[in-house]
Amino acid sequence: MLITTQDNFSDYETIETFGLVKGNTIRARHIGKDIMAGLRTIIGGEITEYTKMLAESREQAIDRMIADAQSKNADGIVCLRFTTSAVMQGSAELLVYGTAVKLRKK
Repeated sequence: MLITTQDNFSDYETIETFGLVKGNTIRARHIGKDIMAGLRTIIGGEITEYTKMLAESREQAIDRMIADAQSKNADGIVCLRFTTSAVMQGSAELLVYGTAVKLRKK
């Protein structure tokens, strides 16, 4: 599956547009990770526990978006975007979306 944040691919032409595809995940903080993150805020530096959690969330949301695109027989996704929103205290949704397309090599 080819994916880009751009409107199109330079080496491909869009021959069909299938519309919006999306994937999301909602993650809650973990008390053990919060304790470690709290200690890191005192001494400074990257909060690796949250970095890892967000990276896994992005990958899971992308995988779900790709599955959505494949179900529409798309072979590309253009205009990829990420957004997040708080769902409740201590949890957040990560949403990825784009436009599913059928491509042909130029």
